[in-house]
This record gives sequence, structure tokens and C-alpha cells, in this order.
Amino acid sequence: MAQEEKKSDAPVPFAQKVKDFFREAAIVIVGFLLLNNFVIASFMVPTGSMENEVMTGDFLMVNKFIYGGCSPRNIPFTDVRLPWFRLPAFKSVHRGDVIVFEFPGYREEVHPEAFTYYLKRCMAIAGDTLQVVNRVVYVNGQRAPIPRNMKFNSSRILPPEYSDERIFPPTSSFNEDNYGPIVIPHKGMRIELSPSSFKMWETFILREGHTAALDDDGKILIDGRPSAMYVVQRNYLFGMGDNRDNSLDGRFWGFIPEENIVGTPMIVYWSWDSDISIFNIFQKIPSVRLGRLGTLIR
Repeated sequence: MAQEEKKSDAPVPFAQKVKDFFREAAIVIVGFLLLNNFVIASFMVPTGSMENEVMTGDFLMVNKFIYGGCSPRNIPFTDVRLPWFRLPAFKSVHRGDVIVFEFPGYREEVHPEAFTYYLKRCMAIAGDTLQVVNRVVYVNGQRAPIPRNMKFNSSRILPPEYSDERIFPPTSSFNEDNYGPIVIPHKGMRIELSPSSFKMWETFILREGHTAALDDDGKILIDGRPSAMYVVQRNYLFGMGDNRDNSLDGRFWGFIPEENIVGTPMIVYWSWDSDISIFNIFQKIPSVRLGRLGTLIR
């Protein structure tokens, strides 16, 4: 008995301690990665496009499993893409949901220059017809619900006859206050193509993984074959910011592929003035917005 007690009191070899440390660290890291990618994650809001529902400098807890958590899409802190997969979703995205998603790129970009996440409100889903008339959003001919904290920074409304060359899709005559009508593409939807509409749909087709060209004879070539029609391969959503005239959203860069959805924010767990440097501690700490802590996002 004394020999057994003496044996149990023997010091653990250093090599064993190192081995145990790395094994425990690996368990913690794997657990964190699984939680962060498939269940819940933290995001900091860098812009005011969703004010006053979400403020610049808010830190959000985002529910990722509700729309189907997915494996990492890129190597952390880089723009290097990774093959990824998604778990089954508990629900689909609904109109009015606030969503976090992988930015699909600016209007003329086939692939975004950098991997980044955006935060917007889903205003229309695949198959819907969206139109903005004097800042009022209509979906399928019905006035869309007004977000509780939606705002405008200017009382000036752009007239319907004013055409903004920055607006999506290219060659359209829309502006941000009078937009559409436009149908949100859905899988299987047939888009008629012509030389006059080719520019409008060129980037969209390229993003779906096909080649698209307009030859000198006015023929449209999809994957090298003449075509007067394109069949959409994915479902899409349309997102807008609650801060309507200070939001770079779908009106400017287009549709959001459903597969780009990451999750929906649930709650503000921290908030402060992001314009103040973290090194300026005497101004940073007083900028904490205690009243926003625990705010539910909806």
C-alpha cells in the first residue's frame, strides 16, 4: 500500500506535461472553431448603414446555426478561399430578417476584391418583385413593413426621372429613392437576353460560373454557345440598410446568393465609439454605450 502511494506521488515527466498541454489546447481550439463556425459568433459593426437598429461600434452575437452553420470559407485573416460545406438549416431567411452575409462584390466585380461580411435587412426573397417608390418599399405590390428604427438623413427625395449611373443593374434608369420594379432571381428562372440587356446581366452570369460574351455580330455567347436565354442556377435575396440614404446595399451592387448567408444577429453584447483609438483609453472607456448592452436586434 505504501509503495502504491509513493508511486502515485512521483513527478510527472516533463514530456508528458507537454503532451497533456497540447492535447488540452487542441480540444479547446477545436471546440472554439466548432462553436464559432456552426453555432454562434461575434461580429463588430464598422459602419452606420443599419442605424438606428444597429450602431457603428456595436459588437453583435450572431446566430449561425439557424440558417445552417458552415465550415470556414477562408483561411482566417486572409482572402484565401477554402472548400466549405453547410449543415441543414432550421429555417429559411424571411423578409424583414437582419442578416450577416459574405459580400458578393461590387456591381462590376465577378469576385469581391477582399473577403468581408456585410450586415443588411432582407427586404425580398427569391421570386419576389421589389420596387421603391419615393422611398417606400413595395414587395409583390404590397407595402413592406417599416423597420422600427429606419431613418433618412435627408428630406430630399430623388425624382423618378433622375437616373443614377452607380445603381444596379448597369444601364438601368433607377435611383436609390425610386428603384425597380425588379424580380429577385430564383433557381430555374429564365432570363431573356438581347444585345441591349446583355450588360445588365453579364456580371450576374459570370458570378454563377459561366462565360458570357457579346460578339461583333450582336450574338450573345454563354459558355461559347449562342443563347437568347439564361437559366438561373441559384436562389437570391435582396438586402437594404435601415439607414436608407446612407447604405451601400443591393440597390448599388445587386443580389445576395442564399448560400452567402452566414447568420442573423441576436443581441448587442458590447458597444462603444469605434472612431476613438483603443490606445486612447481615457476617451475610449467613457464612450461605452451601457444603454445598448443587451439590446435585441430585430
